[in-house]
Amino acid sequence: MMSNVDGAWDCVVKSPMGDQPFVLTVKSAGDRFSGSASGALGSLEIPDGMVEGDTIKWSMSVKAPFPTTVRCQASVSGDRIEGDVIAGIFGTFPVTGVRMPA
Repeated sequence: MMSNVDGAWDCVVKSPMGDQPFVLTVKSAGDRFSGSASGALGSLEIPDGMVEGDTIKWSMSVKAPFPTTVRCQASVSGDRIEGDVIAGIFGTFPVTGVRMPA
């Protein structure tokens, strides 16, 4: 059975450098998920995603515009996803998205 968090999500991070669109893919397995985040700066695998009910948490090592590890948390409500991206010393930015058609 697919979890409510599974699927492809058309997301945008509201950052000081403007909107950063990306596609988040989530494939859950119990309390974990694997997937990727793909955008203008390339694609990053998500090897360590966690699922807690309708909330997902993951981290990614980004290379640009500055090398840093970002921690992310988002909650799913129907076909919408909303949460935060925490980019260390660079701050915390909101992320929102909608489920893409299968």
